[in-house]
Amino acid sequence: MIRIKLNNFLLASGLIIFAFPKFAESEIFPVDSNLDGKIDQWQHKSDAGILLKVEYDKNGDGKIDQIELFRGSKIPIRVELDRNFDRTVDQLQHYTKDKILLYVERDTNYSGLIDWRETYRPSKIVAILETDENRDGKMDVFQYFEINGRLERVEYDTSHDGNIDRWEFFNLDELLDSVHFDVNHDGKPDQWQYFQNSSQLKKVAHDTNFNGKPDRWEFFDDSAQIERIEIDKNHDGKLDILKRR
Repeated sequence: MIRIKLNNFLLASGLIIFAFPKFAESEIFPVDSNLDGKIDQWQHKSDAGILLKVEYDKNGDGKIDQIELFRGSKIPIRVELDRNFDRTVDQLQHYTKDKILLYVERDTNYSGLIDWRETYRPSKIVAILETDENRDGKMDVFQYFEINGRLERVEYDTSHDGNIDRWEFFNLDELLDSVHFDVNHDGKPDQWQYFQNSSQLKKVAHDTNFNGKPDRWEFFDDSAQIERIEIDKNHDGKLDILKRR
């Protein structure tokens, strides 16, 4: 497991590598911001007096637990945080030059591995939430939100091969509407499940020959029992067989 050190400008988290820019620093200005007699801030400036980096000791233990990196302005483009004060970065916040938050990355288990990433809209509403559920260094669950914050869909890489193989879609009330599966892992859905009130399965469609079109349908009653089955046996788009319970 690769640790993420605060005084390092290279972060390796699983397969994700962040190459941070190195600045030619000319002078460091210590600051006692709360006037308690202990230095708790270090400002790094270039030869021209341009602010490059500020390091903070937020909890007063004499160790750096927050770093702000600048690029030509007084607004940081990235903030690195050590939330549990173990001298390891566990949260990174990335900003535009106008201080608009782009995305936030977290090590939720404080293990040295980034496993959570939130991408934001300019309105500060989360647009995408990515998580690494099996902690292999690759995101495998992706939640997508509408501009009003409503959950629209969730995509999964259940086989952990880097490809989406399950899609969940939600209605306007954020109730589960349908789930699509890629059974043969060819990148396309070939099974579709449709729900009522999130949990009541009403219909399942199958693409048994994997041509991208359903050819078998199973319909369920209110007690989750199969009510009827429809089959397009020769895959011509027409119903050939109808079976009732």
